[in-house]
Amino acid sequence: MDAELRGELVIIKDQKAAALHEKSHYGKFNQDELQLSPMEALYLQEKGKIEILDREKNGTPLSSDVMWEIVQNKGLLYKYIVFRDLRNRGYIVKTGFKYGSEFRLYERGKSPGDGHSDFVVKVVNEEQNISISNFSSYVRVAHGVKKKLLLAVVDDEQDITYYNVEWTRP
Repeated sequence: MDAELRGELVIIKDQKAAALHEKSHYGKFNQDELQLSPMEALYLQEKGKIEILDREKNGTPLSSDVMWEIVQNKGLLYKYIVFRDLRNRGYIVKTGFKYGSEFRLYERGKSPGDGHSDFVVKVVNEEQNISISNFSSYVRVAHGVKKKLLLAVVDDEQDITYYNVEWTRP
């Protein structure tokens, strides 16, 4: 399936795009086109589901190396590593911006149309310092929206350790 890089998004206008969105919940469907984030597009490209064409270069195909570079230049490397891992594990991963996190996560078998997400995912690298007040605010926000906080810590070898953090009353 052909996709086109347009600024910040990758766009698919193929009829199969609706099925990709409805079945696997990628991107946002808007006026007969599927709008993918760079992370979603790179993931689908790596899986061989789409070929990304560069509109500014007369439809020249973009390699996954170029897409990796785009993701890295946007500061999304660690987020993409976590996104890819969670998708490979069968979870539906959507943006968590309004919850102050990188992602919201739907349990296997659930989807955005079926109800609410179960987790918010905060991504950090192992060298990153988090103040106790920031960490506390992540937990408080997650609890306030009735979600669990999944802290994803990415190390230098791109391995991920997940911590399920829940607020408890003493």
